[in-house]
Amino acid sequence: MLSRTADHLFWMSRYIERAESLARLLDVTWQMSLVPQSLEAANQNWNAIIALNSLEEKFADRYSAVNAENVLRFMVSDTGNHASILSCLRLTRENAHAVRGTITSEMWETMNSTWLEAREKSFEQIANAGVGEFFDWVKMRSSLSRGTTLGTLLQDEAYHFIRLGTLLERADNTARILDVKYHVLRPHGDEGATDFYQWGALLRSVSAFEVYRKAYRDVITPERVAELLILRSDMPRSLHFCLNGVVKNLELIANRQSGETQRQAGLLHAQLHYARIEDILERGLHEYLTDFMDRIYMLGDGVSKNFLVPMAEAA
Repeated sequence: MLSRTADHLFWMSRYIERAESLARLLDVTWQMSLVPQSLEAANQNWNAIIALNSLEEKFADRYSAVNAENVLRFMVSDTGNHASILSCLRLTRENAHAVRGTITSEMWETMNSTWLEAREKSFEQIANAGVGEFFDWVKMRSSLSRGTTLGTLLQDEAYHFIRLGTLLERADNTARILDVKYHVLRPHGDEGATDFYQWGALLRSVSAFEVYRKAYRDVITPERVAELLILRSDMPRSLHFCLNGVVKNLELIANRQSGETQRQAGLLHAQLHYARIEDILERGLHEYLTDFMDRIYMLGDGVSKNFLVPMAEAA
C-alpha cells in the first residue's frame, strides 16, 4: 500500500475516534458539574480538560476565564482549536476524501454526511438543544462510521491501518479520561462513601456501566473501575483490549523497518497482560497512566516513521 494512502487511513480513523472520545470526556465532566459543588471545584474540572490536551496557551489567547461555557465552546465548535470536536470531524472527512477510492461508498457517505451536519450546528444551537444531546450524536455518528467500516471494508492492509489508528487513539483517550476523573472522585480519608452517581457517570462515559455490573455484580469501587478500564482484556475500551488489537494489526502490516515498534508494542502489551491493579495503584495511578500515554505516543510516532509518509504530521 502507498504510504500516503496508509497515512490518510490511519489519521481518518484517529480523528473520528478522537471526536468520540472528546465527546465522552466532555459529557462526563458536564454531568458531574450538575452535582452540587463549589464553583472553584467545578472550574478545576474544566481546566483539567484543557491541561490534559496541552491547550492552556491557545485557550488563554481566546478566552479570559476557565468555566463550563468557555471550555465547551472551545472544545466543541471552535474552529481555531485543531483539537475541537468540529475540527476532528472536518479532518476525518478530509482524510476520507483523499482515499475515496480505497474506502467503501458507505464509509464515505457516513463520514461526509457527519461533517455536513456538524458544520451546520452553531454552539448556541448545541447549547440550547442540550450539550448532552450533541455528545450522544457524536458518539452515534462515530459508531456508525465504525460499523460501516467493519461491515463493508475488505479486511486487507487498509482495514488494518484503520484499526490500528482507532485502537491507539482509544487507548490514549481511555487513559486520559481515567486520569482526569479518578482522583477527583476518589474518596480521601474519612470523607465518606464513593458517590455512586459520579462513578456511574464515569463508567457511562466509556460505555462501561452495564459491563461493570456484569463483570463484578457489586457496588462500584475506585479500584475495580481502574481494573476494568486498564486490565480487563474483554472490555472494548480498556487499555489491555486496545493493546491486544494494536499488537495483532502491527503483525499483519509488519515490514523491515517495524521491528522496534512491534517490540515496544509487545512489551507494553505484556506488562498489561501480567499486571495487577494492586501494584499499579501502589506505584501511583497518575504516574502509571502518564507513562502509558507517553508510550502510546511513541508507538504512534513509530507507526508514522515505519509505514506512513515522511514528515507526516501527527496532530
